Amino acid sequence: MMLYRIICLVIGYFCGCISSGYFVGKLYHMDIRTKGSGNAGTTNVLRTLGKLPALITFVGDLAKAIVPIVIIRCLFQGEEAYLLCLYLGLGVVLGHNFPFYLRFKGGKGIAVTAAVVLSAANPIMIPIGLAIFIIAVAITRYVSVGSLFVAWYIPVNTLVFHWLDGKNPLFLHMMILSLLFTVLAYVQHRQNIVRLFHGTENKIGAKKEEKVNE
Repeated sequence: MMLYRIICLVIGYFCGCISSGYFVGKLYHMDIRTKGSGNAGTTNVLRTLGKLPALITFVGDLAKAIVPIVIIRCLFQGEEAYLLCLYLGLGVVLGHNFPFYLRFKGGKGIAVTAAVVLSAANPIMIPIGLAIFIIAVAITRYVSVGSLFVAWYIPVNTLVFHWLDGKNPLFLHMMILSLLFTVLAYVQHRQNIVRLFHGTENKIGAKKEEKVNE
């Protein structure tokens, strides 16, 4: 099965390289990575181009993770299926964050991480995770804070639903992969984290345009 895992990681990477934000920006005759926060993600598209381009970007980023993961879940069953979904999802995040044809400058991976949750995690995680994200953003007015919470959904899902009283031989493998999603998200949000500590992170509704989350 190791070959399948490698194949899933590679396929995921190339799916992730389909940079929705970059191509939407090109429709408006710009490189979105030269505007706002410099990222090719949904939030930067929203701040730079508006709601419709951001919606298209968001849907595109979800689809490039959900579609291949759903195919995997149709082809495989059980714990191995979940492990393959993690490999594929991790590949998508890597491709989204570091697309080779854009000099490895992409987004921050939160939308595609959310897509992995939607398509690979236990369904109960979806409303719980969405509620936590909304509450975190509503209270703090920082999208980055909600995004950093999203980064923990996959490890929590793995811990809660795949621990199986320690009887799952793939659990440690799954947990390591799951934590890589979190590590990547925090690495990509390192500038946001610094601004949060200094109180200079851009809040929702703030009039002054600053560098933003995605």
